[in-house]
This record gives sequence, structure tokens and C-alpha cells, in this order.
Amino acid sequence: MCRRILLLLCSLLILATQTSCWSSKEIEDLALYAGLALDTPKLTHTEQQMEDQGATYTKRNQITATVQVVPANSVGGIDNPGNQSSSGAPYLNVGGTGDSVLEIFRQYSILRERPIIGHHLKVIVISTELLKRQKMNQLLDFVLRDNDIRPSTMVFLSQGRAEETLNSKQQNVIPAFHIRDMLRNQKRTSKVLDPVILSKMDALMFSKRSFVLQNLVTANGETEFSGAGVIKGETGHWVGTLDQEDTECLTWLNNSAQAGVIKTYNENNEPITYELKMIKSTITTKLVDGNLAFDVKVETEGRLSESWRTGEYPSATHHEKKSEKLFTKRLEQMMQKLMHKLQKEYKADTAGFSEKLRIQKPALWRKYKDHWDEVFSRTPVHIDVKLEITDFGSFTQ
Repeated sequence: MCRRILLLLCSLLILATQTSCWSSKEIEDLALYAGLALDTPKLTHTEQQMEDQGATYTKRNQITATVQVVPANSVGGIDNPGNQSSSGAPYLNVGGTGDSVLEIFRQYSILRERPIIGHHLKVIVISTELLKRQKMNQLLDFVLRDNDIRPSTMVFLSQGRAEETLNSKQQNVIPAFHIRDMLRNQKRTSKVLDPVILSKMDALMFSKRSFVLQNLVTANGETEFSGAGVIKGETGHWVGTLDQEDTECLTWLNNSAQAGVIKTYNENNEPITYELKMIKSTITTKLVDGNLAFDVKVETEGRLSESWRTGEYPSATHHEKKSEKLFTKRLEQMMQKLMHKLQKEYKADTAGFSEKLRIQKPALWRKYKDHWDEVFSRTPVHIDVKLEITDFGSFTQ
């Protein structure tokens, strides 16, 4: 009898701990958005017609926010004249213009029958033109406060209209997912930066440190990673762009990539290509006559993967040494070009020199941290490159 009572009590206890989702919402009743694009204000033709008929509210047109809803049928079909996505696409892009991201989102509730929800937001793309006018912390204030949006959401920049990055001509492709998945190619190229997520963005903006975001360019429905945009820490504005080679050097400087190629030309002006198998950079702070300076040592080993030179045994010693000198010179030029942009053009340390100073000379860092970008812009940086070809690939003599 006691055993039965004990079993009954245990069963009741287990049932009491099994709570149901009393506040759950059916997924069919929601419009899940996976991408968000922020642009300079641009009313769509439909928006303009509606506003002409009095469908407006108190606002200043300062920003256009576009969300990518998936699946498209969760918002009532894709043949609505206000839609921006192609017919038959598995997503729907819906945009609005105003001066508050939250208010724009709430306006969707009087346009669509299902509310949008950001639990599955994957990427945020911001146009560089908008970042010239507005600060980064202003644009991201709502998404950082919203409990629905995950802190792992990735942030990118767009050289053109950010909304264009959420379009694709490929069938059955959802652009927001496509952009996220392109990051897998870091193993093959150093032109792809580590993703910057919202939680990291919050820390960068709070510390007023300059940083870079992966840049997107679009053409004919295709989107490509192309370099990076520089965000000035003191102002929160976009100040310039690093090209693809600059981005490679940046990843090599902060040891965030172990892939990539270096191409140069031999004495006959024929291309030769070096593939990195290992690269390591060391940044050392020092004082020269009481003034701050940095020594950067770059060591790399790799393979001579392509040479248009003909009629010569590829691994001949003199050929190897000539090629090493050519690649070393090229890598030095690329590094110097990057440092010129960061120090002279943009005056923004996005390469991690501040972190090295903070660790190696904390007292000096405390002295300079409030105006570090300005100090960095006039600090000498000496770069020493050691490159070795260890492999020539497969070939026939």
C-alpha cells in the first residue's frame, strides 16, 4: 500500500514539473524574418501612393528598413504589389520608411495580417551611405534592446543599397541564409573576415574602438564579399573601405586566417602564385627615444602553386630563391599599403595594435586610450617579412 502511495506521489510530482507552452504562438500565425537591411530613406511607389491618400503618421524620413520574411506564404502570398521579391521566390522582402526602426516594424502590422518576429534573424546589412549620416549605435539601438533578436545575429555593410543584398535570382535561395553560409569559405580564402555579431558590436561601440565589417557588393542578383568597411570608433560613422587585398593583410596581421594566396609577376612579367600553408604575425611594442613604436614580424610558409614560367625545372634552387624574394617584396607592399590606409587615410586602428599595447605596456595604454586612433596614426610601424617556399606541388619534369 505504501509503495502505491509513493508511486502516486512521484507521478503527481512529475506531472507538476511538466509545464506546457502556455504563451506559445503557432508558427503559421507568425511572419519570421531572417534578414534586415537598413538604407537611406527611399519611399517605394506603393508607399508614396498610400501617403498621398493620407496613410501616414508623424515621422521624418531618415531610414528605410527592409525585412526578409520566410517562408513567403506566412505573410499572405508574394503577389502583393508592395512586395520587392521576385515572383515565385521562397521569401518576401517588405520595406518601410521612417525615423524609428521599431515604429516601422509596427507599421507592418497594419499592412499584413501576421506580425513579424525576429527570433530567427540571421543577418543585418547596413548601407555605407546611411552610416555616413547616422551613427552605428543609433541604427542598432532597437535590435540590441529587443529580446526577440539573438545576440548571435551577424552584421555586414553594403557598398550599394543594403536591400539589394536581400534579393537573389537563384531559385530556392533565401539571401539571408546564403550570406550567412558564405562564411564557411574562410577555410579557402583570407578575404572572408570573422563574422561580427551583435554582442561583439555592443562591446565595440561601448568602448569606442574602431573596427571593420565585411562589405557586400551586388550585381545582377548576385552578392559577393568584397573587402571591408571601416567604422570610426569615436564617431560611429563609416569612414572608408579596405579592398580585398587589404582585408587579406588584416586577417594575417591579427592571426584570424590561415589561408590565402599571394600573386606577383616574375622578371618576364608572367604571373606566379604562392599559396599560404602557414602564417603567423607577432606585434611587439617598444619605446624608441621615449616614443612609442611597433615591430611587426610576419612569418609564412607555403607552396608555389602556379607559375607561367616554362622551360625550367620548378624546384631549381635559384628559381626558388628568386620567387621567395618576389613574394616577400609583394607581401611587404601589401602590408605597407594597408598600414598607410589605416594610419594616414582613416586614422583608425582596426588591426589590434591597441590590444597589444594594452597587454604589453598597460601604463602606456592608460595614457593613450582616450585618443588612441590619433596616437596610432603617427606611431611608426616597422614590418619584417620572412617567407619560405616549402612545396612546389605536383609536376612532371
